[in-house]
Amino acid sequence: MELTVNLGANSYPIYIKNNILSQADTYIHEAFRGRKIMIISDDIVYPIYGEALTARLADWECYHIVLPHGEQTKDFQTLPQIYEAMAEAHFTRTDMIIALGGGVIGDLAGFAASTYMRGIKLVQIPTSLLAQVDSSVGGKVAVDLPQGKNLVGAFYQPSLVLIDPTVLDTLSERFIIDGMGEVVKYGCIEDADLFETLASHTSFKDLKKVLPEVITRCVDIKREIVEEDQFDTGRRMLLNFGHTLAHAIEQHFNYQMQIHGEAVAIGMYQITRIAEERGLTEAGTAERILNVLNIYRLPHKCGLPLGSLTKAISLDKKNMHGTLNLVLLHNIGNSYAEPSSLRFFNEPERMI
Repeated sequence: MELTVNLGANSYPIYIKNNILSQADTYIHEAFRGRKIMIISDDIVYPIYGEALTARLADWECYHIVLPHGEQTKDFQTLPQIYEAMAEAHFTRTDMIIALGGGVIGDLAGFAASTYMRGIKLVQIPTSLLAQVDSSVGGKVAVDLPQGKNLVGAFYQPSLVLIDPTVLDTLSERFIIDGMGEVVKYGCIEDADLFETLASHTSFKDLKKVLPEVITRCVDIKREIVEEDQFDTGRRMLLNFGHTLAHAIEQHFNYQMQIHGEAVAIGMYQITRIAEERGLTEAGTAERILNVLNIYRLPHKCGLPLGSLTKAISLDKKNMHGTLNLVLLHNIGNSYAEPSSLRFFNEPERMI
């Protein structure tokens, strides 16, 4: 399956195909005419796929950086290591970075690509379900600050995205579950039929037979939204359903408890409960979300009082001119941005 993100001069193809990683050189030849490639990966992914990928890229001068896995890697302390390795290898603006890994690596390597010499080519090869359906597409790249997640970043589109569903066979169960949080999000915000597909299966194992189609549908939803709103000032905000609470939860636990898709699952359910109580969402919607979360063994609560999260929520990137744009659902498959404020969360003792 081939999709194209149509952004004028920043357009790029997305290929979704089993075993495409073994043909990566063919696709990279189409997108890149430079000489040097830096593969940025982590200590889980690179031992499985890094050497095989490097062998496929024999036509280029290849280097690699292997970083510790986990959200803690995605900060400013890591960036100088990447910049210095590229400078020592005499990388120029005609060379390229390949992000081989999950969302952390994609965000970090993408930010490095957007800033090294003011921008060099980037190829995303996502190896987690979450990165395949969401973070590898759309050009958001970032690092974290102690004050919050993704607070420093850029919009920087890749030249190419290669998605190989078969690499998910080596993914641990928890990271499969994590990715399903973002899959459920797409059904909630945009596609009631996708949501029903998820609800009609009994587990991820049961869903796996249609997984390439599910991945393609999620990517196609994101492609369509990004084409309409590349810089996240309008409709693209809808992709952040569940994320206002999710990012605050992740920060509260210093990225040690819930991983991103799990936190998104909690955020989706909890904000929908609140919205139902305020008459902003159709009654019964939160229960439908909860039922699907249970199928895929995703959490729906984290045991924190809401008041412990409001400081982090105040730094949400959808907070503009004192207005916090909350992504809510009218009902499943029908989302909207609700201009609000921190008063929406003014129940400090409420447990979420």
